[in-house]
Parts: sequence; structure tokens; C-alpha cells
Amino acid sequence: MQELTDAPLAPLTTFRLGGPATRLRTATTDDEVIAAVREADAAGTPLLVIGGGSNLVIGDKGFEGTALRIATRGFTLDGTDLTLAAGENWSDAVARTVEAGLAGIECLAGIPGSAGATPIQNVGAYGQEVSSTITEVVAYDRIAGESVTLSNAECAFSYRHSRFKEHPDRFVVLRVRFALEDAGGLSAPIKYAETARTLGVEAGDRVPAADARETVLKLRAGKGMVLDPDDHDTWSAGSFFTNPVLTEAAYADFLARVHERLGADVTPPAFPAGEGRVKTSAAWLIDRAGFTKGYGDGPARISTKHTLALTNRGEATTEDLLALAREVRDGVRAAFGVTLVNEPVTVGVTL
Repeated sequence: MQELTDAPLAPLTTFRLGGPATRLRTATTDDEVIAAVREADAAGTPLLVIGGGSNLVIGDKGFEGTALRIATRGFTLDGTDLTLAAGENWSDAVARTVEAGLAGIECLAGIPGSAGATPIQNVGAYGQEVSSTITEVVAYDRIAGESVTLSNAECAFSYRHSRFKEHPDRFVVLRVRFALEDAGGLSAPIKYAETARTLGVEAGDRVPAADARETVLKLRAGKGMVLDPDDHDTWSAGSFFTNPVLTEAAYADFLARVHERLGADVTPPAFPAGEGRVKTSAAWLIDRAGFTKGYGDGPARISTKHTLALTNRGEATTEDLLALAREVRDGVRAAFGVTLVNEPVTVGVTL
């Protein structure tokens, strides 16, 4: 297992931000992952697990402890059953399932990061979430001191949340298993309105899975959501804030604030989010609060392509990024009474 001391962590994140770790270990097998975790736990050493680094905001002072980079590999397809090692590149894995003519994760194309991170965040985009296809997650349970297999129900998935996110210091994901669909090369039913409109079909229609994937990649690229080292709009963690889910009473208060500020004829986006709950759009809130594309005059700014992405323009520090995030969060709360919640995980800092 490779080991470095005083190791830079910024290059391991899509923000390209953060100070060094006391020690950085890179594990290429499940056994190495487990050994590194056990060693850190036995010594009482703080542990930071890093996959693709696409959902991390690391403080400028870095991390005092062991950073464990999971670089395991494994892509196994048995009929429609897919097993991915935690270190597998997610976007590449999606492409391979589409090439195999299978449906279920084709609209999650282009999402940066590793397969092991997908159940933690219940990754979702363009009408799909991994929770709809994940059957099991194999993880190392740091409390039990052994590998465990959790069913879909035991993962406790919800919007951008899971049991793994609820207990971040307990489980280290090793493998993820999915049940995909053989629809004769067609996609799952298209659920997202923008995707359906771009494809020229109705919501609920199926299209060739390859067409769905390519369309999503184009949509994501247009918003700066496909990694490109030469494009600072992609030096981000994708969507920085989650879409707020409000009670009906809270939504009514929010709607009154919208009408007071923007006019009685303005209606914000609203989507059912379970009994008595309504989801609205964080991007809409940010834009209507005055934080438009490209907002900012410092080294950290809102993306020129998408208001939900906060970006490093090349010379930013983590504190620059957090200052912008706080300004946006506080501005939205002042304007609409809704508090945005950050989607990326913060390490050594708080919003």
C-alpha cells in the first residue's frame, strides 16, 4: 500500500482546494482498505476516506490524521446484476452498462467521483437515483469490526441521504451491487422534463439508452458539470446546495415571501416530496435572490454556466469558497426565509 507523509490533498478533489494530510495511504484492494481502517482505529488516529474527491471541501489547514484514498477496481456484470468496487470511476461504469445495452443508471452519466460514494449521497440526477437500482452495499463496519452486507432497505435511502451519510464514521463502502434492466437496448422511462424535451419525447417514454446517456452528458456539459481541467466552471463539487424540501406550512410561508418580493404572478418550482412535503429549486432561489451566473469578483465565484455550482477560478482558498457559500446561503435566507444546506462534505471547516 502506497504511503506518503505531509501529502497534498487538493489534487485529489474536484475543487482543487485544501491543505495536506499528515499521512496519505492509497489502497488498491478491499483487504488493504480494511487493514488501513483497522490500523487507524486501533491507534485512535482520525481517518478521512477519499474516493473521487468530487464531494469534498477540505479546510486550508488540511487534515491531521490518515487520509485513505480508495483506488480499488472491479466491474462485474452477471446478466443484469452489476457489482462495482468502491474505487471504480462512476462515469466510466455508467458508460460500460450502456454499451452492454442495460438500463437504470444511464441518466447518471458524467457524474464525477467513484462508485463507492454513490450510495452515501444517494446520487441522483435527471430523474434517476442510485437507490432505485442498488440491491446491496458491502461495507466495513468500524463498530462491529467486520465486513457487512446491507440491503437496499437497510441503507435507509432518502433524498441525497442514506444510513452511511447519517453515520459517517461507521461504514466504509467496499462494493456496491445494482439490479439493472434489459429493455432491449432502451433506456428506463425518461422522467426528467428537460431530458424528455431535449430528446423530443414525452415523459415516460423510452429511448435508446445510448441516446439518453449522450443527451445527459451534453446537458451536464452545458452547465459545467462534466470535469474539464481547462474549464474553471468545472472546478467545483457540482451542485453545492441541495434542493430544499419544505413542509406544506413552510412552503406556504415561502410562497408568501416570493409574492411579496417578486410579485403575485410569480410561482416558484414545486414538486411533491412525500406526504405533506414540497421540494423547490435551490438554483431558482439563488438566482432570484440576486446571485446570478458568474456572481463574485474574487477567486471563488458562482459558475458562469449554472447558479448551483460554486467554483474555484484557479487561485481560490477554501476560505474564499466558504465566504461565497455563506453569502449565498444568508442572502437566500434573508430574501425567502429558506436556509440552503450544503451538499458537499466539509472536512475541518463548517459552513
